[in-house]
Amino acid sequence: MANTIELAQTGKRDQLKALEKKYQARWQEERLFETNAPSQDELRGLSSEQIMLKYPKWFGNFPYPYMNGSLHLGHAFTISKIEFAAGYQRLLGKRVLFPHGLHATGMPIKTKSFAKWSSSVKTLSDTTTLSTDETPKATENGPTPTAQVGKATKGKLAAKSTGLTYQFQIMESIGVPRDQVKRFADPYYWLSYFPPICKADNNAMGNRVDWRRSFLTTDINPYYDSFVRWQMNKLHGLGKIKFGERYTIYSPKDGQPCMDHDRSDGEGVGPQEYVAIKMEVVEWSPAAKASIEGNVGGRTVYLVPATLRPETMYGQTNCFVGPSLKASPQSRGEIVQLLEIDGASIVGTKVNAPFGVIPEVYVLPMESVKATKGTGVVTSVPSDSPDDYMTTEDLRKKAEYYKVDPKWLDFEPVPVLKTVKYGEFTAVEVCKELKIQSSKDVKVLADAKEIAYKEGFYSGTMIIGDFKGESVQDAKPKVRAQLIEKGLAVPYAEPENLVVSRSADECVVALMDQWYMDYGEPVWRAQTEKLLARMNTWTLETRNLFESTLAWLNQWACARTYGLGSKMPWDPQFMVESLSDSTIYMAYYTVAHLLQGGNITGHTVGPLGVTAQQMTDEAWDYIFCNGPWPNPEPFPREKADAMKHEFDYFYPFEIRSSGKDLVQNNLTFLLYNHVAVFPEDKWPLSIRTNGHLMLNGQKMSKSKGNSLTLREGIEKFGADAMRLTLADAGDGVEDANFDEKTANANILRLHTLLGWCEDMLKDESKWRTGPRNYHDRVFEEEIVDHIDITKHHYETTSFKDALKYGFYEFQNIRDWYREVTADVGMHIDLVQYWIRTSALLMAPFAPHTAEHIWLAFLHEPESIQLARWPDPGRIPDRTLIETGAYMRSTLKMIRDAETTLLKKLSKGKKGKSDGPSFDPKLPKSVRVYVATRFPEWQETCVQAVREAYSETEDKVDDVKVRAILTERGLIKDKRAMPFVQAFKKRMQDFGAKVAFNRSLSFSEAHVLAEFLPYLKRSLGLVDAEVFLVDDALLKRDEPGFTPSIIETSEPGSPAFEYRNVL
Repeated sequence: MANTIELAQTGKRDQLKALEKKYQARWQEERLFETNAPSQDELRGLSSEQIMLKYPKWFGNFPYPYMNGSLHLGHAFTISKIEFAAGYQRLLGKRVLFPHGLHATGMPIKTKSFAKWSSSVKTLSDTTTLSTDETPKATENGPTPTAQVGKATKGKLAAKSTGLTYQFQIMESIGVPRDQVKRFADPYYWLSYFPPICKADNNAMGNRVDWRRSFLTTDINPYYDSFVRWQMNKLHGLGKIKFGERYTIYSPKDGQPCMDHDRSDGEGVGPQEYVAIKMEVVEWSPAAKASIEGNVGGRTVYLVPATLRPETMYGQTNCFVGPSLKASPQSRGEIVQLLEIDGASIVGTKVNAPFGVIPEVYVLPMESVKATKGTGVVTSVPSDSPDDYMTTEDLRKKAEYYKVDPKWLDFEPVPVLKTVKYGEFTAVEVCKELKIQSSKDVKVLADAKEIAYKEGFYSGTMIIGDFKGESVQDAKPKVRAQLIEKGLAVPYAEPENLVVSRSADECVVALMDQWYMDYGEPVWRAQTEKLLARMNTWTLETRNLFESTLAWLNQWACARTYGLGSKMPWDPQFMVESLSDSTIYMAYYTVAHLLQGGNITGHTVGPLGVTAQQMTDEAWDYIFCNGPWPNPEPFPREKADAMKHEFDYFYPFEIRSSGKDLVQNNLTFLLYNHVAVFPEDKWPLSIRTNGHLMLNGQKMSKSKGNSLTLREGIEKFGADAMRLTLADAGDGVEDANFDEKTANANILRLHTLLGWCEDMLKDESKWRTGPRNYHDRVFEEEIVDHIDITKHHYETTSFKDALKYGFYEFQNIRDWYREVTADVGMHIDLVQYWIRTSALLMAPFAPHTAEHIWLAFLHEPESIQLARWPDPGRIPDRTLIETGAYMRSTLKMIRDAETTLLKKLSKGKKGKSDGPSFDPKLPKSVRVYVATRFPEWQETCVQAVREAYSETEDKVDDVKVRAILTERGLIKDKRAMPFVQAFKKRMQDFGAKVAFNRSLSFSEAHVLAEFLPYLKRSLGLVDAEVFLVDDALLKRDEPGFTPSIIETSEPGSPAFEYRNVL
């Protein structure tokens, strides 16, 4: 069942969509988003600082998406961060460059086109009338007539299940006509089909993209291919690309390394290196002997556990197998399975323990051994492994239950290393510390394992073996080398976790000769850390992600033998891997329009008349790296200068926005490559990241009916309503949420806004003119204040807050002004000011609606895309801002008090101190009591906090506060400590300086006098009176003046009481 909502009525939406198409056509016709650098004549003689002052620029970009389908709402979310920023920067008068590339390098397209096509096309030919209901359900990777259990059925692979059997059905589900489906067997057809859809969808969203600078990757585009080959040659010449044997994640099916973007599951997973210990079988258990001895041909048989802790092998006491797992003895060389046997049958087998103090040990059962990790055999060191220790203890307690001979457990833990905190038996002591009772305490044992392993590695000292007295850190690689040299162990590696390729192949680790980027090399890493230190990451979480990635990232395979892409220039049997050709392409945006002339494939020569063959490495070096101009020259130098001019003006980019998951690979590669290739003044200025986008609070999933493509979102809600909802979804690295109910509500909000603006401006004669009253002045200052607040949030890319204050709250202050001036009418100048400002503040988010207000209602001659930010040229009057907030909060308090009183009366409750009887059904009046000073006991509490506050530490000494209150006789006052806690919270929320300043910047009595007409009107009062507290207490004996109510008044928080007027 679909989890997305259905719209009941679409009339208002359709009106908005019609306006959107109208203005999109106008923007394209006027080519408003095509941005060029100032001419060379304009910049001649100016320094770089002078250029940026006179001709400010902004360059933002995001990861170019794969062209293997339509963009989905998650793409739109990441794009929106640059799109909103671009809209704002245009308002500041900057030359805004927002390009959009099209990625095709790597495996996804070729996998989709070839891996499934033979059977799918045949099915399409044979079943031209086949309906989805007539086909069996399956995953997107093909039919599944029988249930399969295994790693490859888990993770993303299963999550992406569409419920469709054949590839042609999947293609039809994303809008591909059936008569076009067969053509997708050619991987290059994808590159002609989806890019126009991508462009159309972006335009339908209203995105401010300069499409002249767009391009396709891979060698289909000779210009971009030339750029990538130059990049690879540059890095190779600098010694950043090397060749050698190394472990890599490998797809046996594809016959090549499987890098992050080649995976459907397991992105970020790397090889894990183990030592495989050769435990020779000394004597088989009776059950195993019967099955094995006649089938192995007299061969020596080893059980081969994999371990990350070779230094602990001295303490082996036994070996574990999973009793329910299958063991398969195999011969050397070509893998030939000799037989299969249950793990339970091997229990009781005696094996040799290399380096062990106990030379021969028994095989014991361990239910937690996984067939998917290591070899399915585990060696046991109870002195330093909590799992091993608790399992052997459980076996001793229930030997009969587990079917083990007690003599097999006739051992004690053997000490191997010593730590300061836990001594010689780390695992034993940690289990005691955490009060672990059984091997089934899985979660606590996981914590114990981490504690024991870290303590042993970082603070342990060896107490046995050839390296006795050395630290564990130093001894570990030496013991490993000894084991391998003596033929007692072999190196072994496997993926850290499950990795599944896009061809649905479960990956392994292979030791291969390959080209790799030497990430992690100390000098290169230090340069990259220098870049990161000065770069804006917008959030601390993003910076932490970069720092942690730099700490572990090392050599990265940058070549493959299969897929689309560019060939390695010096070794053309290999192609450049997709994450390695997408690290500095932002520089290519600055010159693409001059080379390709808007043709994304680069198959036509652009306006400069330079061919791809003329773009030599020396030419690229001259343009991007200030290299010497080659002699002989490949083309006239002035043409290279035109490209260099564009690059030097626009680079570096101001911001790149991306999903946070790319920090662990592509974004960190970007930093490494920039410091290697470009001079420092061209290093990136900032990178911001965002989380994934959920839909209606749930992860997007086609199979669950909870997904939207970008095009579907626009068709369903219209561009502006969708854009507002994307802005409202969230800004941090945590996952955001696109709420369709919010999108639907935004349709009404936009439609209502347009109707109100049109109504206000079509007959201006009905609105007030002349001098401005008190509420006019407050409203104007609130407009100025919201301009400043919204600008701040745009500057910090906090788009959710920019939307809150520049759109939602901005309409709230208008609504208040409209209500509070209902008796005299709104001032026409302020109505126009609000409408004009509203259009400008919302333009980055809802450009079509803003454009309609700008052109149709305000009758401006040029597009709002050319307008400027509504800078008021002054700061707002804080006093008037505070009076506006005061009026609203006072009205709310009085309304809430009446509601509370009505609830009490409805329940028949009325306290003795509630004052005279009041019937809300009779004519009523209210008295408002204004205090000019705080109660003495409160002042004493504030002074106590002040005396106990340390400005340097920004901290209050609570012990000192209590001592002062005790000294001044207030410690037993029940009001004191709750007030102190509330005051400390105010300090935390607003700062100590604001909290200690308890005076008001305005006269409450004066503000209330201005406010009383609206108060009476909105609350349906016969009368409303304002009294100072001192004056009101003098009337305590008169009816309607209740001392207990009057005395609750504080400055900024008046008291009030209702009374009936007869």
